[in-house]
Amino acid sequence: MALFRYSLPLSKISLASPFSTSLVLQNSKRGAVTAPSTTTVEPTTEPQIQAEQEQNVITNSSPYTLVPGKNYGTNKLEVALARLDDVANLIRRGSIWPLTFGLACCAVEMMHMAAPRYDMDRFGVVFRASPRQCDLMIVAGTLTNKMAPALRRLYDQMFHPKWVISMGSCANGGGYYHYSYAVVRGCDRIIPVDIYVPGCPPSAEALLYGVLQLQRKIKRGHTMQSWYRK
Repeated sequence: MALFRYSLPLSKISLASPFSTSLVLQNSKRGAVTAPSTTTVEPTTEPQIQAEQEQNVITNSSPYTLVPGKNYGTNKLEVALARLDDVANLIRRGSIWPLTFGLACCAVEMMHMAAPRYDMDRFGVVFRASPRQCDLMIVAGTLTNKMAPALRRLYDQMFHPKWVISMGSCANGGGYYHYSYAVVRGCDRIIPVDIYVPGCPPSAEALLYGVLQLQRKIKRGHTMQSWYRK
């Protein structure tokens, strides 16, 4: 029986050589099966991606240059540093420790995310009581002018790398109290924000989704690669 295989381009199908069929049958009698060596590409529905994959197989170029959202460079040292970045990012996004810090009613939903129903521990997210041990601050609630200096002080006490999630409409832009004389119109006026979670208050699922988006952002980090390029 003739063997079918894919060959480049994938739109064409060709028959394998009859000698390869006899080779498989002979080796199968000896207890070992040897299939003919062919270079294949995973089929995809995107023509542009398919063309890039086929060109990558033909030219035998580095597969790391085609990773979406990541530039691994061209020389071997830069690729090695990029892989070290991947290891560091894997550790960081798997052990996010947020600060036990709540400002208003959004903090109740933040506690709900930590409860057994959503169980944020399965993502490596564990609340810590000291900013010295934390790398994530969740601004959960209304930030007033009186609280702003304390918020900035806690942020400065956190070690690098550190991230911030702005949770709720009040933290994002003031919310219902946008025109109040006592409320900061967005916590990003005091500290840099990485992820914004909308809602008043946002549900525990929304905050958990924001944490997952932060993990995706951490995954794209390139600290060592940026140091090498300088």
